[in-house]
Amino acid sequence: MLSRTADSLFWLGRYTERAANVARGLSVASRMAGLTAELNTEGDEWRSLLVAAGCEPGFFAKHSEVTQEAVIDFLVRDPDNPSGIIPCFAAARHNARTVRTALTVDMWSAMSDSWNHLRQIEPADFQGEKLPGFLEWVRERVLLFNGASMDTMLRGEAWLFVQLGTALERADNTARLLDVKHDLLESAADTTVAHGQWQAVLQSVSALRAYHWVFRDRLEPARIAELLILRPELPRSLAACYNRVCEVLEGIAMEQGGRRGEPHRMAGEIQAKLKFGRIEEIMASGLHDYLTNMIGNTAELGQAVESFYIRA
Repeated sequence: MLSRTADSLFWLGRYTERAANVARGLSVASRMAGLTAELNTEGDEWRSLLVAAGCEPGFFAKHSEVTQEAVIDFLVRDPDNPSGIIPCFAAARHNARTVRTALTVDMWSAMSDSWNHLRQIEPADFQGEKLPGFLEWVRERVLLFNGASMDTMLRGEAWLFVQLGTALERADNTARLLDVKHDLLESAADTTVAHGQWQAVLQSVSALRAYHWVFRDRLEPARIAELLILRPELPRSLAACYNRVCEVLEGIAMEQGGRRGEPHRMAGEIQAKLKFGRIEEIMASGLHDYLTNMIGNTAELGQAVESFYIRA
């Protein structure tokens, strides 16, 4: 496979996953803002969302204060924000068009139809009462694209690079989400607001019901961290994401005659730490430091993938 084709497929997976992650974050932040408004801390939810999305510096380069309307506009359509929902779809569609012949008709239709709809979106279509419906539509469109990929694409290198991008982006998002809320998860406070925010963390990764299924008990911060970091049963946990990364990298190596390199070593090392890690040790040594290290490792792995397969 040509390196530029691998690059487009890799980033197609990353951008579509990123758009869905931002939509998930906006959905939860909008619900939590009502609860925290009672404590005059409404802006904290929106600021946390900017940090989790990695968009805080870009936001303050254009805005002097955090407001609900400004954050929503920045994370949905601002062309200067490459992590915004509409810019992510634009970048994903560009990459899909570049490798059009590697995609199935269903994948192309899902991406093209989504982009054609988003091109006509106005601010009034995603502000106020229309925001929940818009965010649900975004999630459904990404699920449609991912479903088309899983159901119709040949299990070759093209499919593997899309899956690799998706898994890496998902791991990065989960680590960032937990890192933003690390104080909350390390606190022993069991207030109504804290409980609501614990629920919000789980809802951001569609894991509230999964938590009760796995632990069959009330919400506890350490168990939330355990579920999202170490439990491979949860598709968006760090353990599950890195299991998927290693599986896909092995598949790519087999497609290339067994060729392996630094990405395989790095991914295997991270996977082993997650497989044999204990949440008690992670919490005792500092959740923030652990997650910061994980975010850095994920970024380095992404760079290693590009160096080994794309810029080689």
